Amino acid sequence: MGASLTINGTPHQLLIEPWTTLLDLLREQLGLTGTKKGCDHGQCGACTVLLDGRRINSCLKLAVSLDGSEVTTVEGLGQAGRLHPLQAAFIEHDAFQCGYCTPGQICSAAGLIAEGHARSREEVREQMSGNLCRCGAYTNIADAVLEVLEKGDAR
Repeated sequence: MGASLTINGTPHQLLIEPWTTLLDLLREQLGLTGTKKGCDHGQCGACTVLLDGRRINSCLKLAVSLDGSEVTTVEGLGQAGRLHPLQAAFIEHDAFQCGYCTPGQICSAAGLIAEGHARSREEVREQMSGNLCRCGAYTNIADAVLEVLEKGDAR
């Protein structure tokens, strides 16, 4: 089936099998491997991307159902030579250990900030609870998100 998607600012006309998830399209057809496959059931958040500015689990969305949508992956947040403020804050606060969950955490944090619902550590932790970190870097992740929230520089 055909679908038109804008991915990280670039328009794509794609032929997609009807059963292909957005996650598999990104990783296997487009080579955007920053988005990780974790549980493949929408329970871990490793595959979080932004769909029309809102965070979603890409493993739960069929790609053909997203015709006309805009998708932003972790690769699309920063620009060449310039990290997104969340990416820089994650580095500064050592908000990762193994790094597997980091792309989903960063995309989820970008969506959380855009939604404007979280202002305190407790709210950040609650709003990010769908993104699991097996290494337990939650305190540092919250620190990074709070820094960007406080600076008001989440572009």
